[in-house]
Amino acid sequence: MARKDTAADAANTGRLKQIALTYKMTRKADKKIGLVLAAVGIVTFGVFLAIGFLIGHPIYAGILGVLLAFLATAIVFGRRAERAAFGQMEGQPGAAAAVLDNIGRGWTTTPAVAMNRSQDVVHRAVGKAGIVLIAEGNPNRVKSLLAAEKKKMNRIVADVPVHDLLVGTGEGQVELKKLRTTMLKLPRVLTGSQVTTTNDRLRALGDLMSNMPLPKGPMPKGMRLPKGGQRPR
Repeated sequence: MARKDTAADAANTGRLKQIALTYKMTRKADKKIGLVLAAVGIVTFGVFLAIGFLIGHPIYAGILGVLLAFLATAIVFGRRAERAAFGQMEGQPGAAAAVLDNIGRGWTTTPAVAMNRSQDVVHRAVGKAGIVLIAEGNPNRVKSLLAAEKKKMNRIVADVPVHDLLVGTGEGQVELKKLRTTMLKLPRVLTGSQVTTTNDRLRALGDLMSNMPLPKGPMPKGMRLPKGGQRPR
């Protein structure tokens, strides 16, 4: 029992530290987070307490008001923390990959299946909606990279729908905070076995990182790889 109590206390302490850290990170981007949370809690509690006096049960309504105030504060805090996190990630290289990594069950994601020298990148996700190619980078450069990858997907898995999304804030682009929602809204047209088959076929191709040739041992200073990425023989 003592060990279980110690483990539970450690878990609770870890959660409190995580909440505190999340609050500090959110406050850097959202200076009013403290006032907003306080206002939500006080207003929620006040409304239920007032209702309690009106119906003649202020104590019961007050207890309910405390619980609901805590719940409302937690919901608002979660949403503002998520918004602040996306705001800090917006425009950062690899931000879309971080979102895809947490998209949820039913999706298989592969980061950086295509990339150019300017570090514009295309990620791939496979699910019941088919294949989704997610591009991030300069819109003028990454469109050609995205088109080339989409053409390759249509050639290899012609029977699977291929969607393409460009992450950004411009016209026709998907904001980072809406990427997950946009993907989950895509129509589901594949069965579980079709998704597995598609993943197997794409996995056989490998990805950019696994196909990239790297020299064995340390690379001499000043040495550059020849064009095409092949090792000198």
